[in-house]
Amino acid sequence: MTERTTYTIACLSGHGIAPEVMAEASRALTRVSALHGFGIRETHPPFGSEARTQSGHALPAATRLLWKEATGIEIIDGIGATEMLHIFISHDESHAKPGATGRPIPGYVACVMDASGRPLPPGNVGLLAVKGPTGCRYLADERQLTYVKGGWNYTGDAYLVDADGDFVYQARSDDMIVSAGYNIAGPEVEGALLLHPAVAECGVVGVADEERGQIVKAFVVLKEGAAPDAAMTRQLQDHVKATIAPYKYPRAIEYLPALPRTETGKLQRGKLRQRVHESPKAMPASGIHGAGAR
Repeated sequence: MTERTTYTIACLSGHGIAPEVMAEASRALTRVSALHGFGIRETHPPFGSEARTQSGHALPAATRLLWKEATGIEIIDGIGATEMLHIFISHDESHAKPGATGRPIPGYVACVMDASGRPLPPGNVGLLAVKGPTGCRYLADERQLTYVKGGWNYTGDAYLVDADGDFVYQARSDDMIVSAGYNIAGPEVEGALLLHPAVAECGVVGVADEERGQIVKAFVVLKEGAAPDAAMTRQLQDHVKATIAPYKYPRAIEYLPALPRTETGKLQRGKLRQRVHESPKAMPASGIHGAGAR
């Protein structure tokens, strides 16, 4: 599968920001990046402005919010792919919107397709397809069957276009959870959980369920002092219901001391799925396990 790459740039100089505020902003980005597993590198463009760039992961709304609260500066988000050789959807500071990646940059065209390659109307989750001056016509492996179709490059990302025409990232297409006929994006649920003051980290996967096909399961690392009990499980479930939608809440929650990550800090959802397959069903909330009402 194509690796999704997100670039986030926040210019700190040239905005009339005091040096001490810039220093605190830098520390804030480092903290939230460590929390959510982003790679950070510091760049110094020729214009003399200092910038911070994160890549390799979608930008959670919680991270954007923490950064904006600490600095007053809007983060610029964007998506590119190795096969496309370039960023193809992004936005500028004046058009930034929480949760939205943006719109196709000049020269590129993007569309959200259904499984048959037909464009979907706004508000519907589908497969992101892109074409432009860079891209891929042929891949010498099995990805040719799914990546290059009808002149479009399918990036392996699930997106929707909102009412304003902005592209809103949902998940990697293989990370979408289908529960009782509803499409649920794991990263959206993670973003909602991260907004709860007791949550330090979390990862969300789909779990097979006879009644619903799949249910949403969250693996949660709590902040120091928070108790992993039945009351916390219910609190987190109610929080997700109120933050995004009732049908998207995690029906099962398991509390862990840490989440599996790569050397660069990326969350390894595959290992969480493996844990589901290898472990018995979550027990009623006690110890580090918790299960919600069905």
